[in-house]
Amino acid sequence: MLGYFDLILWPLLATFVLTGIHVYLGLHVVSRGVIFVDLALAQVAALGTAIGILIGLGHDSVPTYLIALGFTFIGALLFAITRSKNGKVPQEAIIGITYVVAAAMMIVLFSKSPKGAEHLNHLLVGSILFVTPKIVGVTFVLYTIIGLFHWFFRKKFFEASKQYNNRELQHTKIWDFLFYITFGFVVTSSVKIAGVLLVFSFLIIPAVTALLFVNGNTKRLVFGWVFGILGSILGMLVSVIFDIPTGASIVVTFGGMLSVLGIVKQIKSKN
Repeated sequence: MLGYFDLILWPLLATFVLTGIHVYLGLHVVSRGVIFVDLALAQVAALGTAIGILIGLGHDSVPTYLIALGFTFIGALLFAITRSKNGKVPQEAIIGITYVVAAAMMIVLFSKSPKGAEHLNHLLVGSILFVTPKIVGVTFVLYTIIGLFHWFFRKKFFEASKQYNNRELQHTKIWDFLFYITFGFVVTSSVKIAGVLLVFSFLIIPAVTALLFVNGNTKRLVFGWVFGILGSILGMLVSVIFDIPTGASIVVTFGGMLSVLGIVKQIKSKN
């Protein structure tokens, strides 16, 4: 058992770091009703990483990260601008188009690469089991800075999210932009560690579960953190014991926990 603990220590700490920031951002995303914005931005970041790899840069190199970050900022700017439009097309459609085009472009780019399938798999499910203490430390510092920024201006950010669908309010545009920019930093860094699917799961599943069971932002945040931490521990243990992909194992565990809690809620509501 001690050997298992040594193997999952740093990956587990990485999931705790991811849980801390993603649950908070997830509450904003769900409130805004743009559920797939994280998936779209994660895919855009993965596309930037793919381009870095194909031009000969290392997957974990700083230049590759900056390229991915640049792509994510473009996506963030797009989503901030389209929210302000009075057009007939819902923003979710723009987000969906962004995701599918970015995903298709990444497939096309890797189609002629000898290691294309390997790179695609890595970007999709990540390699959190092999995360290093340095990456965990740097990510923790970055997310702490972003978290403090959001805490300091929390009233502005929550007002912008609450009034997100009120297109007549122009004063929230700057806060929308700042939200997406900080969101872009988080997504780019998280995809590098955990892959597209796990990043999306950390953002949405704990937040949705919290919304189902508790009221108030503080209670929902704490509930989501507990859910994310417990799910990460269980998913990682299952992954190591049964030798299955860690990212996918955590995603399935999150889904299973949400299903069980949903069933329990339905049973209690009928009694």
